[in-house]
Amino acid sequence: MIETAQATRLYVETQAVSDIRLLIPLLDARHPQLWIRKGQGMAGLGTALRLEFSGETRFTDACAAWRDVAAAATVNDPIAAPGTGLIAFGTFAFSARSAHTSVLIVPEVVIGKRDGVFWVTRTRVLAEGEQAPDARGGATTPVAPASARASAASVLGAGISRFSARSTGAGAGATAATGQSTATGDGARGGVGGVGGVGGVDRAGAAGHPLPAVVPPATSFGPEYRLSLQPGAATPDTYRAAVETAVERINAGELEKVVLARDLVGHLPEGSDLRRVLLDLALGYPDCYTFAVDGLVGSSPETLVRVDHGTVYARVLAGTISRGRDAEADHDQAVALATSSKDLDEHRFAVASVMTALAPHSTTVIASEIPFTLKLPNLWHLASDVEGTLGDGSTSLDLIASLHPTAAVAGTPTLDALRLIDELEPFDRGRYAGPVGWVGADGDGEWAVALRCAQVDDDGTITAYAGAGIVSESNPEHEFLETRMKFRPIVEAFA
Repeated sequence: MIETAQATRLYVETQAVSDIRLLIPLLDARHPQLWIRKGQGMAGLGTALRLEFSGETRFTDACAAWRDVAAAATVNDPIAAPGTGLIAFGTFAFSARSAHTSVLIVPEVVIGKRDGVFWVTRTRVLAEGEQAPDARGGATTPVAPASARASAASVLGAGISRFSARSTGAGAGATAATGQSTATGDGARGGVGGVGGVGGVDRAGAAGHPLPAVVPPATSFGPEYRLSLQPGAATPDTYRAAVETAVERINAGELEKVVLARDLVGHLPEGSDLRRVLLDLALGYPDCYTFAVDGLVGSSPETLVRVDHGTVYARVLAGTISRGRDAEADHDQAVALATSSKDLDEHRFAVASVMTALAPHSTTVIASEIPFTLKLPNLWHLASDVEGTLGDGSTSLDLIASLHPTAAVAGTPTLDALRLIDELEPFDRGRYAGPVGWVGADGDGEWAVALRCAQVDDDGTITAYAGAGIVSESNPEHEFLETRMKFRPIVEAFA
């Protein structure tokens, strides 16, 4: 009987396949799992394992739980590339007080493509006493991942609200309670037991031989739909008033910067295909990370952190201006942004917060000397790249725990900014502006800041968010218009 994530044993098998043209048509229409940029990345089907976290310890609990899961897993991965083998998609709530859970989800099937390599990974939960097969039909023992540089014997913390495992083999649905963790069968999220042979992982396990890798078939998109998103709890007028109040508090010396967001709401028609939204975002914003994790869909331009074999990388975005109507006006807009004292101050705070967070993990972390202007289809951003070599064996989950929230999404000083956000924003941000991305068995992974996004609940409720950095020179109308620019990708994708 499964009692905690530490007791969960996964069998994971990755196999190379021939060319995969598009990932999005392979997804579940209502519960897609996706991480792509420039057409490369991973698509997930079904749920083999779901871990939920909440509260102040949500990040550290996730680190501990994932190390336990990875250490107990048997992974057959001859490709050994970023995104192959055991991975989990994840999304974390912005605030420790959020009613929204933070999750790590291991799909039953992952289809991936990167740098001309294409693969299918199948994962299932092993029943108690079951031996994992190897590629030759024998039994293998779990291999501790590279992330064992930190102890794999960590215990789940009290912040974990729920654990669930789904398996098509024996033992699925076993439940138990231990402290504040529980195990429950999870059959609600689109199993893939009969899809193109890929869901036959337990047939492979029972027979002791791996099945040939088969890419699940693409399916036709559902009917087109168009919907509009309307102001939510923060109306245009209340948002402008909040900005005005924030400027007064900044000028009074209470803090230097705060990021204030507003919300838009709508409702997804029954039977709507969310892949249409994702396709629109991926095609319209190819340089951004287009993602779908547990109902959170969006396309973010901001890399929170990427960890690859000891190298850490982040891209900081803060400072925004609209694109010009023609080439000359567009150039003038970029110059205006690059020379704006207000935007340069905002950007400086954001870079400093990332450098400070990474310093304990890397003695070689460096940032761009001056910010550069990053061109997106609808706006310009001030951007800086940060890079370093990890010196303490931290995983990507460890680093998002250190980095979140950055000044780019909260403010400076952080605690003062968070208090003002709680006071002035009339809603729970949920996972907006929190980390979203993926982590591998060795702790490497890629995480973005969840921007240009919307949460789509099971009942069809859509809540989208956009924010602006407020400093002493901020103008309420200008900041309102900035949020309108930032809403454009997600609003147009649903419209």
